[in-house]
Amino acid sequence: MAKTIAYNELRRIKDSLPNGSISKIADQLGVTDETVRNYFGGHNYEKGKSCGVHIEPGPDGGIVALDDTTILEMALDILGKPIPVE
Repeated sequence: MAKTIAYNELRRIKDSLPNGSISKIADQLGVTDETVRNYFGGHNYEKGKSCGVHIEPGPDGGIVALDDTTILEMALDILGKPIPVE
């Protein structure tokens, strides 16, 4: 399911994750750690892949359109936060 979120909010979620969470998500999905980091706004495409994240300039760091919310949902689950319903 597609979702939009402020870029800075997506970064806040990533920065709130406990140590090892990126690797845990990557292992569960069978992707590299760098691919998960790219989902949260990283730019390492030599070791990681693009994963359906589209960033548009704007307030609060811009708007991010996520083609797939799986990684976001896994991160929110680790943080014990409810998944927002649109």
